[in-house]
Amino acid sequence: MKVKTNSNKESAKFGFGAKPGWLFLVIAICVAFGLRALLLVDASTLWGDELYTVGKSFLPSFRGMLGNLKGDMHPPFYDILLWLWGRLLGQSPVTLRLLSWLTYLAAGFIMVRQASVLGGARPKVIAIAMIFAFCSPYPLRFAIEGRSYSLLVLLITLLWWWRNAENRLFYGVAACLTGLTHFYGIAIVLAVATWDCWQRRWNFAAAALLGAIPGLAYICYAFDHLSTSTQASWIPRPNYGLFEEILARGIGIWPIPKLAIFLLLIIVLRRYGGLKSYRWPQLSLLDRSGVMPSLLMVFGVVVISFAKPIAFSRYFVVLTPAVVPFLATQLGGWELNRFGRSCFLLVLGLLLVSWWGPGFAEIDTGVSGIRESDQFRSVSQRTSGLINRYSPRARMFNLSDRMELSMGRIPFNPDPWGNYSDLKSLLDKSSLPKELWLANSGTTAISQLNALQSFQVQVESVGFTCQDRSADLTRARVLQCEYIP
Repeated sequence: MKVKTNSNKESAKFGFGAKPGWLFLVIAICVAFGLRALLLVDASTLWGDELYTVGKSFLPSFRGMLGNLKGDMHPPFYDILLWLWGRLLGQSPVTLRLLSWLTYLAAGFIMVRQASVLGGARPKVIAIAMIFAFCSPYPLRFAIEGRSYSLLVLLITLLWWWRNAENRLFYGVAACLTGLTHFYGIAIVLAVATWDCWQRRWNFAAAALLGAIPGLAYICYAFDHLSTSTQASWIPRPNYGLFEEILARGIGIWPIPKLAIFLLLIIVLRRYGGLKSYRWPQLSLLDRSGVMPSLLMVFGVVVISFAKPIAFSRYFVVLTPAVVPFLATQLGGWELNRFGRSCFLLVLGLLLVSWWGPGFAEIDTGVSGIRESDQFRSVSQRTSGLINRYSPRARMFNLSDRMELSMGRIPFNPDPWGNYSDLKSLLDKSSLPKELWLANSGTTAISQLNALQSFQVQVESVGFTCQDRSADLTRARVLQCEYIP
């Protein structure tokens, strides 16, 4: 199974028939994408899931952090690594997201190296792999998100790398860490073990299965929490929309029109561009790149999801480490004439343009600072220094205040937010404050209003009058309530 590199006369040129300067242009483009992502590391608010990560991993005590993990739906490796990272560099929004950016870079480099090995070190294979690894929407989407996805991609990339290198020790370690990072990591490890059993590669199957044991043990440890009906209850059963959303995350906006353009490109290249008749990829390439085990994982997850929905589009980022080297090797093997090379570069250029603009839309939120329809940062800053603050998402706002304080964007440690029971206790007292504040952040103004309605009804029933102080906020509501005896 070990990959053998092949010498290639293309080493003196880019592979599209161009001079080596094209390779430097590709490098410059990838650097631009990576740097733009880095510059956006603190451009938007930490959204709900990121604040949830802060609440789990940015704790003073390692024992306290471990104690929180049993109530989490994800395995613990990322949280342990993040706790150590925070102790080393500080606990702030920037350090939280910087870890993801560094793992995004590391995963990209290894994917490019994997493509180079699979494709015989041809410069055009390397160039295409760089574009997909550093510039495509899936890696970019999670490059600066305080979640485990970039780390998961890195570990799966290492999994495929050490499998091809036939290093069973490192392969087993990669399998272990992959399974301890995310449940889709366990799914990948079990899928590759099943595939290798089918191919009668017993040693590799055994290494993967041994590596999966810690992740499976964690499932048993946290089974009571994981088996509750509320876990992943927001994930629908598989449908066509899931396929289209995964495709959109992989190749950007308008995925179906883009597929039509790619199909048209192949037809044009076949007729006029010098592309020889298409040949299906060899099974050995599908195996070594990790595509076959990945497809087996997809099949298993989708089948299970008809009974217990677990297929969610963002989780399929785990396919990236297999798909990128595979596509680079396939596309890099095309031999085209001058017209064909021009058409190919034109389509690739249009693809990059669609990634540079809309591809950054979810992380480049402009002056609004919105992330995943949340505006916690704006509310934290607007209510800084105020007392008697209450929210249906009090824990999230307290964590947001903590992160804003770490960045020096609010002047001092604020009074904590209270939840519904805290508000009820306040209103039951004989003496009421002259003023209190209610706030929420969510997807739409209607949902925010509904979530705050019970709070507002409670305070107005005892004589408060509330006014909206968030007319300029599109994903948050802030109410100032004054007591009128």
